[in-house]
Amino acid sequence: MDEFFVLAGFIGVPWVILHYVTKWKTAATITVDDETLLEELYQLAKRLDERMDTVERLVASDHAEFKPARVLADLQEDNDQLAELEQMLAVKKGARR
Repeated sequence: MDEFFVLAGFIGVPWVILHYVTKWKTAATITVDDETLLEELYQLAKRLDERMDTVERLVASDHAEFKPARVLADLQEDNDQLAELEQMLAVKKGARR
């Protein structure tokens, strides 16, 4: 009976630990479907941002007292971050093909 506990200790415990470590590592990764969804959401956000800019320009042209509450369009600081993200997406697309 003592042999069983020794065998279980040397084989069973490491197996259980390694099993759950493997499960933990695979659960923390982003899948291709997740990347595709994130890219689609990013494209949708860009389109909505452009539409919001258009609406703000139209309202501002009709009402001189209108001040947009959003981040101003075409700030170089914002454009640099977006350009970096666009470049990362292009590199990622090139690596996938």
